[in-house]
Amino acid sequence: MNNKLALDVAERAGWTGAQAALGVLITDLANINLWWAAPIGLVLASAKGWVAGRLVGRSGTASTLPVTKDPATAAATAVMGDGPR
Repeated sequence: MNNKLALDVAERAGWTGAQAALGVLITDLANINLWWAAPIGLVLASAKGWVAGRLVGRSGTASTLPVTKDPATAAATAVMGDGPR
């Protein structure tokens, strides 16, 4: 597994865990049914994606990874001439 992919997997898993934990915590503190944790986690995930797409990370994605670590960023390549078509 390459380094960028490992960072992407860790970022996604970390955010998912944090959003799930917050959903459970919010339902516990608000004393509402636990099944509300899933919709709350969905709202948190959507909000994180919206903020990340505009303020942090690679523009146009929901990633919070810096541009140099985001696997969606194309690797720099050297091209000489027009190349094959």
